[in-house]
Amino acid sequence: MTELLDIYDDNLNKIGVKPRGDVHRDGDWHRVFHCWVVYRDATGQDWVVLQKRAAAKATFPNFLDVSAAGHYAAGESTADGVRELEEELGLRVAFDDLIPVGRRVSSAIYGELIDREVADVFFYICGQPLADYHYQQEELAGLVAINVDVGLRLFSGELDAIDAPAVGLTQSTLTIRVADFIPTQDRYFYKVLVLTRRFLNGEEHLLI
Repeated sequence: MTELLDIYDDNLNKIGVKPRGDVHRDGDWHRVFHCWVVYRDATGQDWVVLQKRAAAKATFPNFLDVSAAGHYAAGESTADGVRELEEELGLRVAFDDLIPVGRRVSSAIYGELIDREVADVFFYICGQPLADYHYQQEELAGLVAINVDVGLRLFSGELDAIDAPAVGLTQSTLTIRVADFIPTQDRYFYKVLVLTRRFLNGEEHLLI
């Protein structure tokens, strides 16, 4: 079944509907949903859960990515994006339980794929053990938890690699380098780590 997406002009006015493959071929603006699972543990350490993309993914196989993410189907609203948490992570979440942290506009070319998207970005607080997630094995190779303080040291260049608890992979601890994350022009993962620490420290009105 062909997946249809709403497409937009440069001012984010809807201008039509196209198959997903054509959208990425032609570089049409479209909207996506991003949700980062974050939490503070009993020792006061802050964490972000990331997914490791499956080896069979057409783009960026085996790279680290947003906790849960996906395209809105044509006609869907922002609230419909919450289904990605259940589909990818097995988390049944009400949209009102998400914390909005703004929109991210990105434009990039990966080979023949032209990706121009506007992401609605959210946080969701969930401190359950990684082993309790029922993640979508067709899409995800596994899950990894990044300690925020240690991750910031990685992205600042202070550390070349870090070890992070993992589930679903061949080992329970994964050695991670900056090159293991999907490349971005705006240091997206670093920004999320900074924002997570500020959010879990009680700051309000935060935007990505």
